[in-house]
Amino acid sequence: RVHAREHWSSELMAAEWCLIESDPGVFTELIRGFGVRGVQVEEIYSLDKSSLESLRPVHGLIFLFKWRAEEKQSGDVVQDSRLDDLFFAKQVIKNACATQAVLNVLFNCHHSDVDLGPTLSPFKDFTTTMDANMRGLSMTNSNDIREVHNSFARQQLFEFDQSLASGDEDAYHFIGYVPVDGRLYELDGLKDGPIDHGKCSEHDWLETCKPILDERIASFEADEIHFNLMAIVSDRKMVYQRETETLEQRKSQILEKLEKIALGEVSMETDVNDPTSALPEDLQSQLEDVESHLSQLQSLIISETEKMHRYKVENIRRKHNYIPLIMEMLKILAERGELSALVDKAIEKSKATAEAKKTKQETEV
Repeated sequence: RVHAREHWSSELMAAEWCLIESDPGVFTELIRGFGVRGVQVEEIYSLDKSSLESLRPVHGLIFLFKWRAEEKQSGDVVQDSRLDDLFFAKQVIKNACATQAVLNVLFNCHHSDVDLGPTLSPFKDFTTTMDANMRGLSMTNSNDIREVHNSFARQQLFEFDQSLASGDEDAYHFIGYVPVDGRLYELDGLKDGPIDHGKCSEHDWLETCKPILDERIASFEADEIHFNLMAIVSDRKMVYQRETETLEQRKSQILEKLEKIALGEVSMETDVNDPTSALPEDLQSQLEDVESHLSQLQSLIISETEKMHRYKVENIRRKHNYIPLIMEMLKILAERGELSALVDKAIEKSKATAEAKKTKQETEV
């Protein structure tokens, strides 16, 4: 059965959680929608040390993969007193795994850059003494959290009866990885608890995580390419502005020292304990290096500002209701007598795709 409808009903919004697109712009707005400050999300294409250097500090990873019921678990489920210091919530409702993974990571992050804000801080305090199931239920029943999540719901023309959906559709799942107290943990809301992947340090935990992700990806068929990896990092613009302030202070010190040397107010003797104690030509070289770095930082700040504006525009388009436009276009095509042919063509294409998929599955068997 299908029922025509144009907008999400209030009952549906309260009962269900929408699918979330695996995109850094979406996840950044999702996190900021929760009121969190000081972080953003970046897409990761490689866990090589050189690739991640510019993104440090990295507070956690969000990994998307095709869910398989029979997947073998690596690592041990934490069941001891470490649960007192780890935040873990079980997923108790469909489609909530994106928000679940994000919050599981954020609630285990204790970096000074991360400010959970007025919505999540009280929620974390409220659920501190709860077990994983109760935390999951509390998260699911939080209107504030659910409304932010469902703000990314796409408008649909038809509401499909889920009981009629085929059971062979691929399902994709988000999980998190985060370092806590010198150990690397996998946070999967569908598991019984955090998965301990062994020792790591705050500095090299990504290198510890790399072979774990590589092994997981390698366990899929060679033609499976639907993976996505994102990092929760400190707000890049904030980091660059902080570096800029430090360099501006350094620049002022150098200029002040050069001025005093020119006026004969200080000697030109060097002092290893004073970074501005050097010969004029050395100070001039330092000044050029600082100004060059400041110029690079300014370019990076501009780039981040433009990126956040692009994310905003893309998210507005994602959330916009295009249904009236689509209906008007269909109406025009029908009036021109062109709609039936296009529908027939679409049906044939859909049948061909389904047949190709069936043939591939039979060949693999």
